[in-house]
Amino acid sequence: MKINVAIIGAAGYTGGELLRLLVHHPMVNLTYVHSNSQKGKRVTEVHSDLIGDSDLIFTDQVSTDGIDAVFLGLPHGETKGFLDTYKFSDDTVIIDLSTDFRDESNGFLYGLPEINSEQIKSTKKIANPGCFATAIQLGLAPAVVKNWIKNPVHISGITGSTGAGKKLAETSHFSYRSSNMSVYKLFTHQHLQEIKQTFLQIQPEFNSELLFVPYRGNFPRGIWITSYFPFDGELEEAYQLYEAFYKDASFTHVSRNDIDLKQVVNTNKCIIHIKKEQGQLVIYSAIDNLLKGASGQAVQNFNLAFGLEEDLGLKLKSIAF
Repeated sequence: MKINVAIIGAAGYTGGELLRLLVHHPMVNLTYVHSNSQKGKRVTEVHSDLIGDSDLIFTDQVSTDGIDAVFLGLPHGETKGFLDTYKFSDDTVIIDLSTDFRDESNGFLYGLPEINSEQIKSTKKIANPGCFATAIQLGLAPAVVKNWIKNPVHISGITGSTGAGKKLAETSHFSYRSSNMSVYKLFTHQHLQEIKQTFLQIQPEFNSELLFVPYRGNFPRGIWITSYFPFDGELEEAYQLYEAFYKDASFTHVSRNDIDLKQVVNTNKCIIHIKKEQGQLVIYSAIDNLLKGASGQAVQNFNLAFGLEEDLGLKLKSIAF
């Protein structure tokens, strides 16, 4: 039997990616697709990449009956009010892509599969991680568990323009982004809170500062993170730790060769590369912000919650060139 699924707030970039994944997922019956702003329109009028794949029409009505799983793609701050208004069955798996419950309030579990996969398999409420948070945590988690980090960690990250969402803003216009780069939320990015929460869970002694510099990139998709901290060990020791840590991970891979962003764009992968230079362990981690950083990871969590193969519906090829 297929799993009855609804998407709430499906008009944006993450909603479009959820649709692209779920219309092809072999275990999903996409019951309805919700959008207040696009009600009455065919999905393909808004997400033209789905022409030939879906005949669904956006609705502004919310039904909770017979829904096995619901993906919430609402704006940050609106999920709690929505769930107070619409009561889903206790058996319905709720996957929230906003920031609202990443602090694990209201019974939600933080859904980073590489850390919490066993708990995800037995929960009904999953808070999907943020995009920068995913890439940073996967890049640093093995070192945090090993308690190698005793000093402030320097992190820089650049994200594509889709990370700002579909609604236009001054800094997301082509004329601003093209041939340009800028810093925002220096050392104060909202994803730092969930990163520190995870690091304290996996290593109670962790108390290092995370000095994060986020950049707006002049490309549409992808996140590239560079993290580094003082390290007295050998590079081979670091590789062995990281390879062992992620040996069973479906989507996180450690490469001993140099990596680039196009290897992960259009996939649910995180690819990690490590270097040691001038006494620093340097970790590169790269993801697609809309997939492993949002919708792809949400489907990965869905698969885990329903006891499916973790990579079902997510065997995607990178654009490569």
